Amino acid sequence: MNPSSSKITTSKILELSLLILAGESIFFLPFVIARVFRPTFLSVFEITNLELGSLYSIYGIIAMVSYFFGGPLADRISPRILLAIALVSTAVGGFIMAFADSISYLSYLYGFWGLTTILLFWAALIKATRSIGGHRFQSRAFGFLEGGRGFIAAFVSTLAVGVFAYYLPDGQDSPTLYDQQMAFRNVIFFFSGWVAIVGLLIFFFMNKSGTNTAYKNKPVSLGQIREIANTPNIWFQAIIVVCAYVGYKVTDDFSLLAKEVLDFSDVASAQVGTLALWMRVVTAIIAGVVADKIGAASKVISWGFLLMVLCGLGIGSGLLIGSSAVFYIVTILVTCLGVYSVRGLYFTLIQEANISSSITGTTVGLISVIGFTPDIFMGPLMGYLLDENPGALGHQYVFLVLAGFGLIGWLANYLYRRTKPLVQTDA
Repeated sequence: MNPSSSKITTSKILELSLLILAGESIFFLPFVIARVFRPTFLSVFEITNLELGSLYSIYGIIAMVSYFFGGPLADRISPRILLAIALVSTAVGGFIMAFADSISYLSYLYGFWGLTTILLFWAALIKATRSIGGHRFQSRAFGFLEGGRGFIAAFVSTLAVGVFAYYLPDGQDSPTLYDQQMAFRNVIFFFSGWVAIVGLLIFFFMNKSGTNTAYKNKPVSLGQIREIANTPNIWFQAIIVVCAYVGYKVTDDFSLLAKEVLDFSDVASAQVGTLALWMRVVTAIIAGVVADKIGAASKVISWGFLLMVLCGLGIGSGLLIGSSAVFYIVTILVTCLGVYSVRGLYFTLIQEANISSSITGTTVGLISVIGFTPDIFMGPLMGYLLDENPGALGHQYVFLVLAGFGLIGWLANYLYRRTKPLVQTDA
């Protein structure tokens, strides 16, 4: 074992901090902005939930190909270069988005973001995080990555809500579409500028952080790829990621539920979406600490899936219809406990499966090709359910989907725990 893996040094803390900053900022434009401002996003661009879902599908299709090729790329090239280029190019797309006036422009942008955020970015982020965690702190490294990303998302989104409210005219309960468009354009500028600055920080400071993971490995062979593919735990992990990511996509519905079911204003609805992001901070960090203490992230993942099932059934069954907003908000927050505990830990299962560190990027790529397929189907599915079933009923159906995938995820995790790893790690 590498001695450095037995402790967290100052240089590793700095490295992880930079990864946290980059790891969430890259997704502000394609995902967070629509999650927090979903009602406004639909109104400003004059699109339906289904059309928004189609944008996510375009992103997801490009991302599927990018996951496969991005994994080996991350095993060959320094993350500083990959992450910096990804962030700056994503930000350029954001500045273009501010002037988009049709869904056609948005379609091209989401396809472009599928390349910049995945091909250049995703596997490099996960590989670098695994290196920092080593053997003793694997769950904590990923828990802090997810929790820290949640903090960045919540903090920056809170600022963005303030920007949005500032640019809306005072004294208007129902601002005009033009007023919304102008205020929202400033929100897009804000997010784009933030992402570009983070890209520059990565480029100029990440190489000074001191983590020296080998990124100049020999090209991954077909034999190694077959070895990974023949590991049953990898396939169970891919299913776990699918189900967890469905839960994460359902969080996109929180602000719209607040608007349509609880009759909140645009600003208040955005605040509900932001509150869910703050839950991500605490949940993922606690999940990581607990998983390292008990020595098995898969146990914590089981608990997370059970919470997803219970909360999905709670709202999906219609039991909360007629209840006060407090019951809905509490259920949303408990849903966050389940979703973010699983999301914060699912890549630690690579370590439990004893996959060699030298092929982490390729392993992440293979898992992600399957694991993040919800990028393709969840957007259109949620859009169809919400558009075809106006009001509370559409949101109930969305939460029933959450419950169903939560159960599948729990079963996959159960099978994962019962299957012994087949390969040895050199980490």
